[in-house]
Amino acid sequence: MPARLRPRQASLLLRPFHAFFALEAAGGIVLLACAAVAMVWANGPAADTYFALWRTPITVGGGPLVLSKPLLLWVNDGLMAVFFFVVGLEIKRELLTGELSSPRKAALPMIAAVGGMAAPAVIYAALNLGQPTLRGWGVPMATDIAFALGVLALLGRRVPVALRIFLAAFAIVDDLGAVVVIALFYAAELSWASLGIAALVLAALVLVNRAGVHHAAVYGLLGLVLWVAVLKSGVHATIAGVLLAMTIPARRRIAPEAFLARGRELLDAFAKDSSGSGPTEDQRDAAYSLEVACRQIEAPLTRMEHALHPWVAYAVMPVFALANAGVVVPAAFAAALGDRVTLGVILGLVLGKQAGVTLSCWLAVRLGAAALPTGATWRQLYGVAALGGIGFTMSLFVAGLAFPEPAALDAAKLGVLAASLISGVYGFAVLAPGERIERGGAERE
Repeated sequence: MPARLRPRQASLLLRPFHAFFALEAAGGIVLLACAAVAMVWANGPAADTYFALWRTPITVGGGPLVLSKPLLLWVNDGLMAVFFFVVGLEIKRELLTGELSSPRKAALPMIAAVGGMAAPAVIYAALNLGQPTLRGWGVPMATDIAFALGVLALLGRRVPVALRIFLAAFAIVDDLGAVVVIALFYAAELSWASLGIAALVLAALVLVNRAGVHHAAVYGLLGLVLWVAVLKSGVHATIAGVLLAMTIPARRRIAPEAFLARGRELLDAFAKDSSGSGPTEDQRDAAYSLEVACRQIEAPLTRMEHALHPWVAYAVMPVFALANAGVVVPAAFAAALGDRVTLGVILGLVLGKQAGVTLSCWLAVRLGAAALPTGATWRQLYGVAALGGIGFTMSLFVAGLAFPEPAALDAAKLGVLAASLISGVYGFAVLAPGERIERGGAERE
């Protein structure tokens, strides 16, 4: 049996992993690595095993409550519901207390998002007008927030903090737009009975929220029922994640002033009963009461978002990339890039995002409806608009809904991957010449 590692040895061994996961860009790097693995696997000698793996049927439940789907659909309908749940939590938080909480704060990100969704859709539609592939107009609309923020993180202090906040806010509005598009335009034939059940469960979730219930298990159980009902309704199951997120309580159970007073009282009680021989019964009670107060000062919405975010960043999204980014690259690669679907997605994401975001922001600032992010220049805003062309996760997801035919789906995926690579490299190149911003200082032009 191997000898056990000493604490110091274990610490040295794990230090590189801790350093990596502390990086802002770590989630994007893991996502990119999984996409690369999928591409190599799907085009290598073991390509058959890649496609066979995701076609493997998985059955859950029994009798009338049985669900049987290929592994790919469990990822896209199940795991991605968790992703959409976290997206919903982020949207709700931003609407309540963040960059979308007031008209003045929300103006520029919302205008940028609308322009950045409309222009790519118009470009794609113009290239596919009158064709069955017109159905894919929603593919180039969304921005991948993890990849885009990951690229910004690599630039360090050369990008103002306000510009990072702007990108995050407009990408969140972008995600909200994508959710609406999926719900309205990419639903299958509807089952009104299942929709009725989903509506009843949603009403129950709202009532539970109003009743002041903060226990995560209650929302989890009702959320699972909601997911199954939405899945059976014909509306895409991931919409259940957003609906559930909107019902999660955002209120604290204790005010900050009361928490501070309670914390001091409990810490004083703990200090007075110190015998030096281990915690006494009174100290254990004080510690437990302090733990309860710590849970009460944090709203369930914030607690769930913090708890789930690493799982989404390092598990859900990478598995989704591994399952969906495996596109067989045709021998005539240059000719494939000329396909209407591929070209529409590339031009929509690369040119449409740049034009839509930049022009809509310019008009908003020119008309006095909004102001540039603090410390940012027009060049930097244009660079962020270019990064908006990184569609990846949401674009691949919409492509899977828009194109049931393998040929059109592969063409759309090829376009998404090519456009995301071009947009990431080009956006980085535009932003890289900016000078380093000192902490607390202004940008040096």
